[in-house]
Amino acid sequence: QVQLIETGGGLVQAGGSLRLSCAASGRTFSNYHMGWFRQAPGKERDFVAAINWNGANSVYADTVKGRFTISRDNARSTVSLQMNSLKPEDTAVYYCAAQRYYRPTQSLMYDYWGQGTQVTVSS
Repeated sequence: QVQLIETGGGLVQAGGSLRLSCAASGRTFSNYHMGWFRQAPGKERDFVAAINWNGANSVYADTVKGRFTISRDNARSTVSLQMNSLKPEDTAVYYCAAQRYYRPTQSLMYDYWGQGTQVTVSS
């Protein structure tokens, strides 16, 4: 089992920044590729960004490319999402997830999920 706990959500004005973090425990963190997803009220859970086990490869949704940056620290078992130039449409619950096989955009391929952290961007 892998336990994932997200922190760093909150309320921010449009144009502002937030940094989300996800702390993992339970298994060897570097065995897992990591992803961030988000779900707005009444909508499907959408892919945001993913990073492979050693940080050499990252993938982003077109909607966040150039504004968000995913990173990981295997020594600390954490993955982060730096979110800049936030827009009201970024408002959602953000989830951290872990997968053994690198299928970054496919939510069904993730094995473990955190509880989520709320991000609200006001206009």
